[in-house]
Amino acid sequence: MSKLDKILELTAQTLIDEGRAKGKEWIITEVIKPSEGKGPRYRLDGFQQEFIKMNSNSYLGLSLHPKVVQAEEDATRRFGVGPGAVRFISGSYQEHIDLEQTLADFHGREAAMIFSSAYVTSLGVISSLITPETVVISDALNHNCIINALRMSRPAVKIIYKHNEMDDLQDKLAKAVGQGKRCLVITDGIFSMRGDHAPLDAISALCKAVDPEFEEGVTLIVDDSHGVGACGDTGRGTEELTATQVDILIGTLGKAFGVNGGYVTGSQNLITFLRESAPTYIYSNPITISESAAARKSIEILNSEEGLKRLIHLKTMTNRFREGLQSLGLETIPGKHPVVPLMVRDTRKTAELVLFLRENGILATGLNFPVVPKGEEEIRFQICADHTAADIDDVLNILKQYIEK
Repeated sequence: MSKLDKILELTAQTLIDEGRAKGKEWIITEVIKPSEGKGPRYRLDGFQQEFIKMNSNSYLGLSLHPKVVQAEEDATRRFGVGPGAVRFISGSYQEHIDLEQTLADFHGREAAMIFSSAYVTSLGVISSLITPETVVISDALNHNCIINALRMSRPAVKIIYKHNEMDDLQDKLAKAVGQGKRCLVITDGIFSMRGDHAPLDAISALCKAVDPEFEEGVTLIVDDSHGVGACGDTGRGTEELTATQVDILIGTLGKAFGVNGGYVTGSQNLITFLRESAPTYIYSNPITISESAAARKSIEILNSEEGLKRLIHLKTMTNRFREGLQSLGLETIPGKHPVVPLMVRDTRKTAELVLFLRENGILATGLNFPVVPKGEEEIRFQICADHTAADIDDVLNILKQYIEK
């Protein structure tokens, strides 16, 4: 390893020197439950102070919910801590089957299947559907999991359209005719770096218009991992925002639902095919039985009056924070999602602001190139339903102090 170690050391140091390294991972050692008008607080290894977490994907704040915790504990006592095998050997439990039916019902689909994570869901689903005679058309700002799914596949043609620009997508679809039997149009629902959403109604209409030109049709695939449970009047995500049902929907259990794992939902024929062909499903253990039980409980809560109240509170806190940024003269991107980016547009200043926030008890994530394009550097703030008005105001006051400083 001596020669390789030197190269790896130099490569890592280059990332640090250029300000592109993810850096040290801050280790959470304690979670302090909400009290006295404050949301949860977190302690980090090496720090005495408590932190407000503004970089969590747990949009509904369900990871600490007593009923979700209880559901996981009860299932663990019944079935143990792990499935012990991949699904097709002996790793399928009734809780897995029940969760898949719950997800299918939640999204109004015929069937669903779960994976060990949302990332490997996209890898497995997309790569399995790409043949040597497939044309793939993908949004320029799609998530890394979609990018890598295309890299590990061998489509006839790969085409990138400008982010959310429908004229460009229409042009690319027209040019794709005749280049393959099958066409896959792939987009994120919510774009996690910006908090904006894909116009699925317009995209779907364009796909349907050109569908007759392809022998195996045009299929719209959407990864709405950040959308499901976080936006829409009932938490159905970008489909609900745009009043559109897409062909294949990929989601996660590890963000708004507060647990772990990924899933895909669609037709029964699609799910039957994927069970026989998706490598990241066939060769990987599923999520644990207890995680499945916890996820089902989270969906049950979201479907209840309590869930609707959480969605309303989440929207209220998101608007409070976005409007607060604007009142401070800070740049953000309009949207309906609890990802609220603070556009810094400079790598050094982004790192400086992240450090200032942490020194003042705020955990937030800086995004620099190549995670985002140069000039698009930002702090990604993520609002959750367990944030209170006092929490939001505390963060805005810290930002005000930074501006004045």
